[in-house]
Amino acid sequence: MDRRIFLKEGLAGLAALAVAPSLSSCDSSSKEGIKSPAPLAGAYDVVVCGGGPAGVIAAIAAARQGMKTAIIERYGFLGGMATAGFVTPLSVYAFKGDLVIGGIPWEFIKRLESMGGAFIEWPKANVDFDIELYKLLCQRMVREAGVDMYMHSSLVGCEMVGKSITKVFIQNKNSFEALECRTVIDCTGDGDLAHMAGVPMQENPDGELQPSSFCFVLSGVDTDSDLLNKCMYHNGINGPSQCKPVREKLLKLKEEGLDLPDFGGPWFNNVLHRGSCAVNITRRAADSTDNRNFTEAECQLREDIFTFTEVLRKNFPEFKDCYVSATAPQAGIRESRRILGVHTVTGEEYVSGIRYEDSISRGIHPIDMHASKGAGQFRIDLEQPAYVPYRALITPDFPNLLVAGRCISTDRQAHASLRVQGSCMGTGQAAGAAAALSVKSGKTVQDIDTNTLIETLKNWGAVL
Repeated sequence: MDRRIFLKEGLAGLAALAVAPSLSSCDSSSKEGIKSPAPLAGAYDVVVCGGGPAGVIAAIAAARQGMKTAIIERYGFLGGMATAGFVTPLSVYAFKGDLVIGGIPWEFIKRLESMGGAFIEWPKANVDFDIELYKLLCQRMVREAGVDMYMHSSLVGCEMVGKSITKVFIQNKNSFEALECRTVIDCTGDGDLAHMAGVPMQENPDGELQPSSFCFVLSGVDTDSDLLNKCMYHNGINGPSQCKPVREKLLKLKEEGLDLPDFGGPWFNNVLHRGSCAVNITRRAADSTDNRNFTEAECQLREDIFTFTEVLRKNFPEFKDCYVSATAPQAGIRESRRILGVHTVTGEEYVSGIRYEDSISRGIHPIDMHASKGAGQFRIDLEQPAYVPYRALITPDFPNLLVAGRCISTDRQAHASLRVQGSCMGTGQAAGAAAALSVKSGKTVQDIDTNTLIETLKNWGAVL
């Protein structure tokens, strides 16, 4: 039996020493096999890697189907880019007042609203939210579903038999641990597990990635002002969500010689607390899959946060008393790895609204590509909701691996819409249901009955 272990660079030596002190190293890049280096923390039907919008919904979906389910998250809270990146609002759940993303994702939104933690902006159903209540609801719903939570745990590797992932390895304060899995869902955003397992990835011909933005909360803001009331809500009724008066002033200041970093938007976003707003303005080219590159980018972006805060304070009366009350735990990531799946959703398919036989989720956010340099942005508004096929969540050769969220199989254009949180929740719901169906039927993720999958999703309220 061909049993192999794949580990992140730098952990191979640790793994080898855990098995046999006589081994001094193990070259992870050579993908040579070693015996399991970690004690077993649990055995599961479904292991979900990553606790962001896709991962939370995937774990709930799998557990509600009777699967023994675990979720792995590197932070001490769930929510991903919503709570670790302060990315708000949650986009987009409806088209002209009709739901596009339904089922468990919409249940989550309505529960958050009932807690006083969400404001739904119809007719698009963009969702403004309270960051802390979002965290609380994530853990409540995950725990209610009976999911085992491995928080403060870094995903560091996997064990494989052939192309099947039999264990995933995590590192936390307990030790270097293993979770046995019958199926596994990669919801890491960066496709970390898929990459470790050797799944082929999409290639960007020019090597360019959309930039990262470090979001933050400003307090002491006059959120009752005409300026903020017009731009802080993203329902499409009050005009563009981008705050044009501030943008035009910032561009003019740059022309006049003010040394300002590149910026996007700016977008000022409702966090449900008077006097405070979340700000999305910073912009730097960054590669989240390269530790050194991303560290340097975040350091620069943090400087940019305070540079822009001072400029806003000096030039706009609405911000004259503002201060940075919180910065996100990490910079937001728009683009990194995407798997090369059984089917790759193209921008042309997406804009055309092609409905696939195995459609399992939808999308309606504009195709929204941010320039990695300068203040530019390319955008295409959709004339009808788009579809996502199940085949974009699986690869041809890995029989028990699914992905959900922004690392699904798309080209750059389709990805520029499907990367948003509403769409990620939708694909997470499908991946969780599919993983459960695979376990129940004893079939690979490629061979499950997609008609049964679709009926399950519809019964939950998915709009397909």
